[in-house]
Amino acid sequence: MFGKKMVAEMIGRSTANQPDRRNFLRAAGVGGLGVIGGAALLAQGPSRATAAAEEDQGISDDAILNFALQLEYLEAQFYSYAATGQGINGSLTGGRGTIGRVTGGSKVPFKSKRIRQYAEEIAGDELAHVRFLRTALGASKTAQPNIDLKHSFTAAAQAAGLIGPGQSFDPFADEESFLLGAYIFEDVGVTAYKGAAPLITNKTYLEAAAGILAVEAYHAGVVRSALFEKGLAEAANAISTARDSLDGRTDVDQGITKRGDANLVPADVNGVAYSRTPGRVLNIVYLNPAQVSEGGFFPDSVNGTLRVSDRNA
Repeated sequence: MFGKKMVAEMIGRSTANQPDRRNFLRAAGVGGLGVIGGAALLAQGPSRATAAAEEDQGISDDAILNFALQLEYLEAQFYSYAATGQGINGSLTGGRGTIGRVTGGSKVPFKSKRIRQYAEEIAGDELAHVRFLRTALGASKTAQPNIDLKHSFTAAAQAAGLIGPGQSFDPFADEESFLLGAYIFEDVGVTAYKGAAPLITNKTYLEAAAGILAVEAYHAGVVRSALFEKGLAEAANAISTARDSLDGRTDVDQGITKRGDANLVPADVNGVAYSRTPGRVLNIVYLNPAQVSEGGFFPDSVNGTLRVSDRNA
């Protein structure tokens, strides 16, 4: 079972300056505003409505994007090791906060060309997300923290009942383990971007986040379908149950089968994807239902102002 250490919640604000906003608009192609509209937006800076919303919520758009960047570091490193045996280039890990290192990770000995190509394509997408967000954030970007791709997976697998005490789980051992490891991340990424959408006030930022959400949803669909085809529904459903035990009483997680039938698209009764707050996303990546600021895949916390999970224990 996961630990239940309690700490006080702290949600801060990051600052956004004019050069950083220019970087974002440049990286996002001015979000469809056109040259004139983009220039006008840059000249105005953050609107009064945006400033008021950030003051009320105690969180800025930059804070949300930096939180997303922390998650993208995790996914990019996982897929890069799986596909190539190496992590992402060190030039893409610097920024505000302490630069961390990656523990674990190796090239997966794929048996099938199809699953190998899945890993390679997703690795490329996640690397592109890291580059995009870093360029968009400019001087406000946060560094990659310490990432655990070894002990964290064992803890998650034990919590899901996939392995027993004293056993270990290596997501890089074979392609079936790789898919189960990827499944831990993918649905969380979709719900994280969906949950962040109402918190983003700048429409250009929102459009970019929506675009990344769509790609993460494609990734999740690929992984869920591959697990279903390989007959790994029982293990995947156990992971889903474990995730749900971490992030509160509300059931916002679904396995890949339901009453024996395929459930490849996790959605509510309206056919809408579920959302998670940043705090509840952290419950999962920290592998802890309590209010903590470190653990699991981020053993020494994430960088940025959104660092504390929700209290769901």
